[in-house]
Amino acid sequence: MPRVASDLTPGRIAKMRTLAKWVPGDHLGLDIPADAEALRDGGAGYLTEAFRRAGTLTEDNAVVAIDELTEFRGGSTGRKALLSVRYRQPCELPRDLFVKFSRDFNDPGRDLGRGQMADEVRFALLTRAPGFPIDVPRCLFADFHHGSGSGLLITSRIGYGSNGIEPHYDKCADHTMPDPAAHYRALLRALARLAGTHMAGGLAAEMEFPVDMRRLSVGERAPYTGEQLQRRVDHLAELVSRHPALLPANVASPQFISRLRDEAPRCPDRVDELWRELGADPRYVALCHWNANVDNAWFWRDPHGRLECGLLDWGCVGQMNLAMAIWGALCSAETQMWNTDFDSLLGYFVAEFAAAGGPALDPRVLRRHVLTYAAIMGPAWLLDVPAYLLSCFPNRWPTASTPGSPGTSRPAAGC
Repeated sequence: MPRVASDLTPGRIAKMRTLAKWVPGDHLGLDIPADAEALRDGGAGYLTEAFRRAGTLTEDNAVVAIDELTEFRGGSTGRKALLSVRYRQPCELPRDLFVKFSRDFNDPGRDLGRGQMADEVRFALLTRAPGFPIDVPRCLFADFHHGSGSGLLITSRIGYGSNGIEPHYDKCADHTMPDPAAHYRALLRALARLAGTHMAGGLAAEMEFPVDMRRLSVGERAPYTGEQLQRRVDHLAELVSRHPALLPANVASPQFISRLRDEAPRCPDRVDELWRELGADPRYVALCHWNANVDNAWFWRDPHGRLECGLLDWGCVGQMNLAMAIWGALCSAETQMWNTDFDSLLGYFVAEFAAAGGPALDPRVLRRHVLTYAAIMGPAWLLDVPAYLLSCFPNRWPTASTPGSPGTSRPAAGC
């Protein structure tokens, strides 16, 4: 029986159990709904008990009404919902909320990723600590049931385009963003603050995350053979031939493609060695965001005009080589920024990491680690992209470089 607010009748509780899905939360000791229908059945009474159990709602206050609960599909796993509530008494808690479920019962493929939310819930509970070093959506409730993989996360909703917050930016579309380099500096500053604080022992010890970098992934697949990788590079060459304006000159050059065709097949046999290199020096391993693309962030300016950044969507959060977090932030940036700003961004990250309490790092080592991680991710996933693009694009592509056209916005590798 769900442990919900006492004002719910036994008959209503029985109906909730019959019609919906409830599981016991592992962290806060309260049953949690596994989908939006269950949350709707729990109603304001359940939200009152949940927010009180999480310590976000005082005992003399309550959720008295749900004004909106709109489910939608987004991201790669689970279902999401927009939730708006009313409280009995005025308080500083937000009314407009975001709900994330780990499960998608209507899509078995997406439901396979339900376990990704386990550490995201642990991280959300960690962010409630006073003085948390970076901005994240405020956690009103979070819990997870490892036995079923069912989890629930309720946070504040980010008001993009209002109250000083910039509009939401899509990844792989930096041409829509004013001063992209400044936005990536803000992203890396947030990552460095979190990682440096963690290395300095500034986060709650009871929420420690084990080091298991190979687990931080959206999926697994058998490695490609050398011949299969060479065919994928051939698709890249065909893409360059058919759509020369789509790729930057250094990627489209015959010399680069020839070298890639020769060297890419070496990567699968060295994956274990590459992972060992990323885990060898503990100074470069800390708690961080695995997928801090610009679409998982929001930006605003502080009173002095400096661009600041908050981060959301913490699936696959954990301890990782810092290069993995940097790759996650930069992998959808345009190639031109990698060509001109990559080294300066690494130096900026190293300085911010030390300022937050982390040890002194060598930017040259960090650079090698980023390229090492790219050598793992590229052959495993990203070389599939050229064949996909060939199937999507017409035989000919306009050669003019207008805003948003090929030749203007060219992500380094996607994500």
